[in-house]
Amino acid sequence: MIAVLLPAVASFNSPLCGHIFIVTKPRLSSKMETALRMQSMREAIVMSKNKHMTDHERLQIEYWLKEGMSIKGIARELGRSTSTVSREIRARSVPSDKSGYGRIPNRCIFRKGCVKCQLCEDKPDCTRQCRLCKLCNSVCADYEEEVCLLLYEPPYVCNGCIEERDCTLRKSYYIHKKAHEAYRELLVESRIGANITEDELIELDNLVSPLLRRGQSVHHIAANNPDEFNVSEKTIYRYVSGNLLTAKNIDMPRVCRIKPRKTKPVQHKVDSGCRIGRTYPEFLRFVDETDSAVVEMDSVIGRIGGKALLTLMFKSCDFMIALIRDRNTSQSVIDWFDWMYTELGDVSFKAMFPVLLGDNGSEFSNPKALEFDALGKRRTQLFYCDPNASFQKPNVELNHEFIRRILPKGSSFDHLVQEDVNLMMSHINSYSREKLNDKTPIDLFGFLYGHSVIENLGQCKIPANEIILKPSLLKNAVAARLAVTKELPIATLINVG
Repeated sequence: MIAVLLPAVASFNSPLCGHIFIVTKPRLSSKMETALRMQSMREAIVMSKNKHMTDHERLQIEYWLKEGMSIKGIARELGRSTSTVSREIRARSVPSDKSGYGRIPNRCIFRKGCVKCQLCEDKPDCTRQCRLCKLCNSVCADYEEEVCLLLYEPPYVCNGCIEERDCTLRKSYYIHKKAHEAYRELLVESRIGANITEDELIELDNLVSPLLRRGQSVHHIAANNPDEFNVSEKTIYRYVSGNLLTAKNIDMPRVCRIKPRKTKPVQHKVDSGCRIGRTYPEFLRFVDETDSAVVEMDSVIGRIGGKALLTLMFKSCDFMIALIRDRNTSQSVIDWFDWMYTELGDVSFKAMFPVLLGDNGSEFSNPKALEFDALGKRRTQLFYCDPNASFQKPNVELNHEFIRRILPKGSSFDHLVQEDVNLMMSHINSYSREKLNDKTPIDLFGFLYGHSVIENLGQCKIPANEIILKPSLLKNAVAARLAVTKELPIATLINVG
């Protein structure tokens, strides 16, 4: 109701002057009120559409989850769709090993009725049941983790769960700070790298580089080949400066006179979707279930933009294969795997490479081409380490020290061929290792897979007293090869080198 007072105006004789009137506002039906409320919600959703979620909104989500509010209620308060809030919680939640307060972190599904004792071989005098020990899950061969089924239902996290304090199972939490950091990292990662496929880059390189080497400018090339370009001139300059094209800055004299800015080199954009189902935790689970041998995979870079090495390390015997590549691209890795698959045969290849573990480099960003042959038949299983976690494949990283003794960091690999690399790896693999009980990796590899495989890979055993782990090894080999090619005395080429 609204009270209205009519003041005295021009006519003092008006009978309505100074009287108070009560005006009743018509009441809306419940259906109409619901319709108006839904309309306001739709308008709020439209207002927030295509807008990124803020740190403040994530803080509100964390607070309301702790208060036990449903996802639908949180979406209503934020003015966003329920699916948006649901995806945010599931995508940004973080796992936790936090156990119940004062309770032993035993997550085995058989823990309640288990009566096993003395599982620890170094504690024969222990008399208490193993299920009451914090080491139970790590030493028991029958351990099977129990998973909380509530994590597969809304709200998908342990925030606000009434049993959280006493629960010993693995948990998952939505923490606004970490959620926003993950969002910012994804935002930055999506804008890093060259947004072009390798096939498109090769096609662009075949067009641009020969013309640049003739002295033509990028603008001249773009102006006379408009139908061949799908990138801007500035992008071409960035690709050349980032060594993604065969042509270099030296081929553009005017660019060489300009002082370069301090920027990060341009790299290929890595599709993060290739890591789905191939993460490091999934690798650990797969190896634990299948007990498969693991081959660690990495790259050794020489001159930026030049040749690079693909290294494959067999953890079981410390034997390493190194393969020279003209460019550090995923296609060059695929080509070598196809060659080994053809050379070794299906049975030997699968026995040698059941599981591959690599880093997140762009050269390993096409896992399906490595995992399957041309007929679509699986030949191996590829997994990735966590970002910036080279310690998760320590064997191949440690063995690179032998390569750096012969090819120091910063040296160019452009003068090397595969025969030179095979010679280097023959010396490295013939070197005795203390952790192998003074055996050599090449002997153990031959025992496991056969000496014929070593011959197919182009390696051979070097006598112990003839092993060279110095740059002179390849310097003499390259000089000898050039002497045969140019018919010059070896001593002259060595002195010139």
